[in-house]
Amino acid sequence: MKQCHFSKNNIAQIDYKDLEALRKSINPHGRMIARKRTGLCAKHQRQLAEAIKRARFLGLLPYIIR
Repeated sequence: MKQCHFSKNNIAQIDYKDLEALRKSINPHGRMIARKRTGLCAKHQRQLAEAIKRARFLGLLPYIIR
């Protein structure tokens, strides 16, 4: 089982402006990757989902990629 990247590196909050970290958790079609695939803990997966949704709303990330 994978270890949570954010817990391992002592990252407390996931920022919606950190697009490189957010893009790693999005598949080529623009959908969020599941927790089983990313290996994140539940707390950080919820924070990641909220950050991705905020970035999409502000236009920093696309909703779908064609």
